[in-house]
Amino acid sequence: MTDLERRALNDSKPVALDETSARYVGWRIVVVCFLVATFGWGLGFYGQSVYVAELHRLHGWPTSLISSGTTFFYLSGALLVVFVSEAIKAIGPRNCLLAGVFTMAGAAILIGRVTEPWQLYAANALLAFGWAGTSLGMITNTLGLWFDKKRGMAISLALNGASFGGIIGVPLLVGAIGYFGFPGAMVAAAIAMIVVMVPVTLMFVGRPPLHPSAAVAALSADAPSATRVRAQALRDIGFLSVSASFALVLFAQVGFIVHLIAFLDSVVGRERAASAVALMTAMAVVGRVLFSFVIDRLNQRLASAISFVSQAAALVVIINVHNEVALIAACALFGFSVGNLITLPALIVQREFAPSSFGVLISLITAINQVTYAFGPGVIGLLRDASGSYALPFYGCIALELVAAVLIMIRGNKKRS
Repeated sequence: MTDLERRALNDSKPVALDETSARYVGWRIVVVCFLVATFGWGLGFYGQSVYVAELHRLHGWPTSLISSGTTFFYLSGALLVVFVSEAIKAIGPRNCLLAGVFTMAGAAILIGRVTEPWQLYAANALLAFGWAGTSLGMITNTLGLWFDKKRGMAISLALNGASFGGIIGVPLLVGAIGYFGFPGAMVAAAIAMIVVMVPVTLMFVGRPPLHPSAAVAALSADAPSATRVRAQALRDIGFLSVSASFALVLFAQVGFIVHLIAFLDSVVGRERAASAVALMTAMAVVGRVLFSFVIDRLNQRLASAISFVSQAAALVVIINVHNEVALIAACALFGFSVGNLITLPALIVQREFAPSSFGVLISLITAINQVTYAFGPGVIGLLRDASGSYALPFYGCIALELVAAVLIMIRGNKKRS
């Protein structure tokens, strides 16, 4: 760090911040991130299940072809999200959020106008930029600038927007497609995102405060660089066990969710299938909110393992029971842990690693997980086409969930830098 940078930090003296106060400015950022997550997951994550079903209906393309477009989207996003921490440092959280909003809105419009397979890949490439600027890496890094002691609570509350995006996003998209058609519905969604997100981002996302812990990390003579932090993490058993276990589970979870409407459509119909997805994401909100009050006092690795096993149990029911009530109940059970599985990695990293490494490690673990789960929709689509049903790929998901439940319990040292 140069003398000029040291003087700048000394001039911006850290002050005691009462993160428990309802008046603390950071809670406004939580609201902004909640809205970002609502649109980001609604159009970038849960929306993929709508795109797969709708493009198959419109063009008759093989499920595996459309699903591979989703895989391409996640892979492209993974290459970008690893650098989110550096991007925020370079241009600030406000500009990063605005860039994510505009690129995702543009990508949504393009997806609605796809008529050839290559166009789907081009639209998903742009969507990947939007996803990197509106999803987990961006939200956790942004909130990390405003929160220290209450970071876990802030992240949990903000990421309820991800579940909310599924609760309202899928039914609204399905309903809008029925009313406006696929192209018109995607234009309407893009306009809604811009109209809501641009004003609140400009109004509330300003310069973050300087926490004492952040100042100490910044002024430390031996503060590791982002490259060094990544290199150390990739040799750390504790970090690798978190990355590997959540990567396997998210591979299964993302693949299952993307294909859920297509699976349930033939069993209970399109409208009931959309309702099941909405219930699943509603339960994700319930699960995350309940956990947010106690997660800081729990063994977070054990809580993760229990969540993995509960999803495996839900998949067993979904595969083998075609009773409508039982299917919906199983989707609810699966959804109860969906939200926590995107929150828990950040909380584990916060507990087990140094504060100065938080932003870099969250971007890295998000990228690793996304590279892995990017193949989920495509692999499940291929196995479905090859076997003629979803039983084989869903049983594979069960196996991955159980393996992950064992891996997550392997940990290294208590605290690393």
